[in-house]
Amino acid sequence: MQERNSTWGGLDWPTIFIYLALVFMGWINIYAAVYSDEHNSILDFTQRYGMQLVWIIFAFALALVILLIDRRVYFVFAYFFYGLALLSLIAALLFGRVVNGAHSWLQFGSVGIQPAEFTKFATILALAKLIGVFNFKILQPSSLLKISIIILLPAFIIILQNDTGSAMVYGALILLLYREGLPNWFMLFLLFMVILFILVIIASNAFILITLFCITILLYLIYGDKQKEAIIYAISTILFGLALYFTLKYLGYKISSTYIILFSMLIGTPLAIAYAFLRRIHFIYYLTIFLVVTTSFSLSVDYGYHKVLPIHQQKRINDLLGIEADPQGWGYNVNQSKIAIGSGGFSGKGFLGGTQTKFNFVPEQSTDFIFCTVGEEWGFIGSSVVLSLFLILILRLIMLAERQRESFARVYGYGVVSILFFHVAVNVGMTIGLFPVIGIPLPFFSYGGSSLWAFTILLFIFIKLDSSR
Repeated sequence: MQERNSTWGGLDWPTIFIYLALVFMGWINIYAAVYSDEHNSILDFTQRYGMQLVWIIFAFALALVILLIDRRVYFVFAYFFYGLALLSLIAALLFGRVVNGAHSWLQFGSVGIQPAEFTKFATILALAKLIGVFNFKILQPSSLLKISIIILLPAFIIILQNDTGSAMVYGALILLLYREGLPNWFMLFLLFMVILFILVIIASNAFILITLFCITILLYLIYGDKQKEAIIYAISTILFGLALYFTLKYLGYKISSTYIILFSMLIGTPLAIAYAFLRRIHFIYYLTIFLVVTTSFSLSVDYGYHKVLPIHQQKRINDLLGIEADPQGWGYNVNQSKIAIGSGGFSGKGFLGGTQTKFNFVPEQSTDFIFCTVGEEWGFIGSSVVLSLFLILILRLIMLAERQRESFARVYGYGVVSILFFHVAVNVGMTIGLFPVIGIPLPFFSYGGSSLWAFTILLFIFIKLDSSR
């Protein structure tokens, strides 16, 4: 009895109240998004808002069960939950129902479950157990390998399900790893790779390769000990490339400039490595790795973007980057979303007063684009309130994570923060045109039992860990 009382007394009630407020506001906005005069009762269980109430009741039951379970269960069975989640992903891939082109749903009677939503908390539990052990060294190669496997394995299966948006969520866990010891240079390198990703889409391969080569030479000139070697390497590589180009042109062969540049770099790179080995210049090793990794990344992104990525996702990214505009085609969703949010003005059109959502101008208005209803009916004021609640929740969770006495609970807490931040930032960002549409829900707002239950489990496991600290 004393342990149970201490558990309830140790709960972080401000976090629970914010959760309840967000769930209630989400339910009300789902009602507003799909409201019709023929079905005006909010308790009409034939409509989405009626079913959402059922999901909410089950979510509260899940939260209660989580709080009653001994906290040690989440540590002891972390890998078991992770394995079970992977099996559910594979089952959805092999036997699941196709929704919006994604093989990611398991059907149980009239209820559909999306395993990818539940895999998030299982992955964070596995990471927390791995990183939370005593004297764990995150920068050791074996540690990085284990971390990469835990994160990338579910993401890879989800990509096979054709659900790229859900797979991208796992990239947010880099914030967790940064808190646990990833160096600043690694984060800067990731930022550079993001910029490189965008450049690959908007620029030619030849331009990208020349840029990477120049950056590598520039880095050595700034940080290297012997600038003369860098100049010689650069000049010799350029001269070899020019000689190869004019020779092939003279012989009548037509080869893309990309292949000529790439071949010149491939010839120069082994020579640079050999020179570094003979002279024991370790910095050249690092620059060579940088050049190889970035070049391989740019070529793979170019191939994946144009050959693997579905055409509709290419169009959405092109529309976002301004490469091509199609407001009545691929850009229709975002264009209508921005119109709906902008029409709300400062104070909004009032509850059930939205016209863009009422007349179905905004697709997926109760799921991925639920924030449009908030912006149209509650305006800037209502949108600010919703975003402020999410911000307070995230800041509160960071504070709770920092006060944990065990590494397992702290790592898990930052995992929750990372996932919530990514979902909120990307979902709201795509409704106002800052991010491409990738189809991820707004936590506690978007319609759906899988999303609501998964976020409830994700949050309340951490609330339980915190209450028992």
